Amino acid sequence: MNARVFFHTEDLSQVLPAPGYYSATVTSARFRHSVRGNRMLHLALRLESAPSAFQCIADYFVLDGASAQGLSVARRRLAQLYRACGFYPEEDDEVLPSHLIDTRLEVKVDHVEWENQTRLRILAYRPPWPAVSDAPASFGSGQEDTPHA
Repeated sequence: MNARVFFHTEDLSQVLPAPGYYSATVTSARFRHSVRGNRMLHLALRLESAPSAFQCIADYFVLDGASAQGLSVARRRLAQLYRACGFYPEEDDEVLPSHLIDTRLEVKVDHVEWENQTRLRILAYRPPWPAVSDAPASFGSGQEDTPHA
């Protein structure tokens, strides 16, 4: 196959989307390990009104191996994410990444410097507006493969 591939204008843009809230959909959520071997939840989202080169954005939540303060911040952000997705976890509910996939929400992004490059970073999560009518009202049964309502 000798099909030629060309760059498009949007591929070359260095202009990041403006800071603020964007509608988003969770496209992937899974546990993995950081380069330091710490367990984390890795999240991929699609920003719905951003230029195509910036529609994919990732976030992660380190769940062990970090400082007590770092773990506390990660767990608060994780609870905020779950509430924004329409889930209301209670103490001792299991974190089940598959419940997050395909949920709609809004994410607040900002520009940050990382390795001498300006990048997008997720600062906060909130429920979509207008509210999604088919969003689950409770957290669920705690079984990974069981859908919840």
